[in-house]
Amino acid sequence: MKPVMHVARRFGELAIVFLGVTFVIYAMVFALPGDPIASLGGDRPLPPAVVDQLREQYHLNDPLWQQYLYYIGNLFQGDLGTNFSGQEVSDRLASRWPVTIALALTAWGFEVVIGVALGLYAGLRPGRLGDKTVLAGTILATSIPVFVLAVSAQLVLGVKLGWFPVAGTAAGWPTAYILPALCVAVFGLASVARLMRGSVVDTMNSDFVRTLWAKGMPKREVVGIHVMRNSALPVLTYLAIDLGYLLGGTVVIEGIFNLPGVGQLLFQAIRAHEGPTIVGVSVALIMIFLITNLIVDLLQAVLDPRIRHE
Repeated sequence: MKPVMHVARRFGELAIVFLGVTFVIYAMVFALPGDPIASLGGDRPLPPAVVDQLREQYHLNDPLWQQYLYYIGNLFQGDLGTNFSGQEVSDRLASRWPVTIALALTAWGFEVVIGVALGLYAGLRPGRLGDKTVLAGTILATSIPVFVLAVSAQLVLGVKLGWFPVAGTAAGWPTAYILPALCVAVFGLASVARLMRGSVVDTMNSDFVRTLWAKGMPKREVVGIHVMRNSALPVLTYLAIDLGYLLGGTVVIEGIFNLPGVGQLLFQAIRAHEGPTIVGVSVALIMIFLITNLIVDLLQAVLDPRIRHE
């Protein structure tokens, strides 16, 4: 019964967080001053009859809480809404997901391979030059704003050296995604390296590792099996959660590199004041992030006996 209760409790907490966050986003978008319907006509105002019809269609004359209930009711039926031009938000998202997923998974791969390798390298050499170099490099990587890094990499590696495409996805995967994925992954990569380094240092100083050394076990087996396995859990937890961040945190990078993904769609919707698109994209990203967190919590209970016992 305890596992079932744990899962039920986590689903309940997820539902509360989901309703709270989506309401805040909905209120922030639709409670802003200005009339989104009036802006559709640009310099030529729409006829009053058309404005009244659109406001009635999108429930803009109702109180905010009632508008939200309409939206949630449609959302539970799989409807992410329709923008003011009559386009389904889910259809617009469907054409954008492949680019964002390819970018996020490429960046995540860099975090896994490079971050874990750097963390393991530094953790096995605490206090030495290699360890200090990795720590200094990770501090530098996390201190540079992502848009500065992206524009600089685009100018140097794309324009001047010509190693990577400057923008767009015409070159296909992986060529068109390597440079933007590296820019997206820098902060997470540095965090993975530092987390892995600290976990390896703690594991290397534990009693069971000293026992393995005393028994004469080869270093390759000690590090490759026992140290890696015991050091990987916090890193895997971070990586699983960070995948959700990567899927929703590509707005700036997709804008700079002109990648037609979900982030660019959200950016364009904000500029055009398309409230339904902004809310629909945000809700989709929130659902991905919350589901990712739920899976991580459940996996932790499976992989870590201490958490399962608690």
